[in-house]
Amino acid sequence: MKITELLTKETIVLSLSGNAKNEAIDQLVDVLFQAKKIDNKDSFREAILKREAQSTTGVGDGIAIPHAKTSSVKQAAIAFGKSESGVDYQSLDGQPAHLFFMIAAPEGANNTHLEALARLSGILMRPEVREQIMAANTKEDVIRVIDSYDQDEEEKETPNESKREFVVAVTACPTGIAHTYMAADALKAKAAELGIDIKVETNGSGGAKNVLTKEDIENASAVIVAADTKVEMDRFSGKPVIEAPVADGIRKPKELIDRAVRKDAPIYKGSGNTGSSHAKNDKPKSIGGTIYKHLMNGVSNMLPFVVGGGILIALSFMFGHNAFNPEDPSYHPIAKALMDIGGGNGAFSLLVPILAGFIAMSIADRPGFAPGAVAGVLANVGGAGFLGGLVAGFLAGYLVVGLKKAFANLPRSLEGIKTILLYPLFGIGLSGFLMVFLINKPVGALNTAITEWLSGLGTGNAVLLGAVVGLMMAFDMGGPVNKAAYLFGTGLIANGVFEPMAAIMAAGMVPPLGIALATTFFKKKFTSQERDAGKANYIMGASFITEGAIPFAAGDPLRVIPASMAGAAVTGALSMAFGIGLKAPHGGVFVVPLVDGSWPMYLLAIVAGSAVTAILLGVLKKRIEG
Repeated sequence: MKITELLTKETIVLSLSGNAKNEAIDQLVDVLFQAKKIDNKDSFREAILKREAQSTTGVGDGIAIPHAKTSSVKQAAIAFGKSESGVDYQSLDGQPAHLFFMIAAPEGANNTHLEALARLSGILMRPEVREQIMAANTKEDVIRVIDSYDQDEEEKETPNESKREFVVAVTACPTGIAHTYMAADALKAKAAELGIDIKVETNGSGGAKNVLTKEDIENASAVIVAADTKVEMDRFSGKPVIEAPVADGIRKPKELIDRAVRKDAPIYKGSGNTGSSHAKNDKPKSIGGTIYKHLMNGVSNMLPFVVGGGILIALSFMFGHNAFNPEDPSYHPIAKALMDIGGGNGAFSLLVPILAGFIAMSIADRPGFAPGAVAGVLANVGGAGFLGGLVAGFLAGYLVVGLKKAFANLPRSLEGIKTILLYPLFGIGLSGFLMVFLINKPVGALNTAITEWLSGLGTGNAVLLGAVVGLMMAFDMGGPVNKAAYLFGTGLIANGVFEPMAAIMAAGMVPPLGIALATTFFKKKFTSQERDAGKANYIMGASFITEGAIPFAAGDPLRVIPASMAGAAVTGALSMAFGIGLKAPHGGVFVVPLVDGSWPMYLLAIVAGSAVTAILLGVLKKRIEG
């Protein structure tokens, strides 16, 4: 597929107005909507902003490539916009952006679409292309420039038959659409300029391309992993590995290649690094950061079971609170089926094993998963619950790391049986014995004590707990403190305590909703750009996207953050006071009717906290002059 089948005259704007990032994004979203490429402007814009929150798509050299892959895209498309004066886009090089290519990819984007989008990213790395597009006076000129450089080049295998230095690299970004390929092209271009052979594997939306072979890795001086998402790392064991963000692949290819040639990198030992490459300059993570990373890997993989199972359980209650019980007069077979699928015989029975298995896998790679999952099952049946699952995951993971070291000196002829026999046998056996005879009883007692304490909280203490988790949810709006509150509530769901999760989910909706109300009712306290962004926060708040408040908090932290925390604390406290429970760790208006307790009161708690935030912002913020 040609790029110009996705970039058409209907999706080109030759003169973008304004110099603010959100203004440029809004204009390009409008162009895609008017061209009938997307069916929901607000939803697509949210997806664009969510990607921007991960890292800027202003890649430097005057280019920005905002992109999203979402169900609101009807047809894969590219919108182009040009700004002569430039837009402050927080680009990687700190310079204004002049050329904008907004990529809209449907959730089911096929490889043909993805390959065309990848080629566009590569083409834009060429200075002559950027110069020609900047000089284009008509839409036809823009299309003609892109078309002249659009050649579907096959990736070439790079056997190192010459005597030149040879390095290998892997690039990957969260969406796998733009940065992945731009980093790959930047590395290849710089390597050619330096007279160095390179082979780059791209882990994009369409899957891994130009995959590194065992021979490639063995022949390479070093490995460059420029990635912001998981990369298969065990294959690099014994090689110098440079880990960097994907942005460094775009902006610092010479630095990375020079380091690879000098072998200026630690030897990768395959000791549990799953390749979530965010660290810069290979600085080791702190102990707390390492634990947090492993913990989040377990929680993120557990959440689909909690969300799906929790909502199915909540739906079963719509037939009656005991309608799943065959001995109850209100019994309904659909209610029982929903409870069986979502509850203790289905999704919820897997929460702790999945949590433990993926924590262990994060620590020890694939050999850690089976010991972790089995230890999690033993924690579950042994009464240790969620806390036991946490212990099981870390215990099994580090046990397998120890086993890898213990078996490191075995004869090479036994290498093949390590993964299929030795690690599962000793890993499951040792972690299982420790769980049964050492861990389950004390952790189970602690788990029971915490659960009973939370279940028996008086009204005053419950309100205080709700206020505290509300403050945590609004403090850093999606950051570590926010995630800690979320993790706390998720763990209690696994233990059958549902009220804190309701408070946490409600509080997380308050910052964006409160800001949206403030921009509506206190218009003179906000710029026109902020008022426009405030409208989108109604949708983000209603959808439990707390991050919608981040741009406002960044611009005025001393007023926005305290106001958001105050409103979220009120909501959390009211939710606990009303005795509302929530079995699914997900917020948003669609779960409000599924809560345990009075959903109108739950809605009242959300509205009350949002109003507090809005009023405080109206009082605290200064009037905008002019």
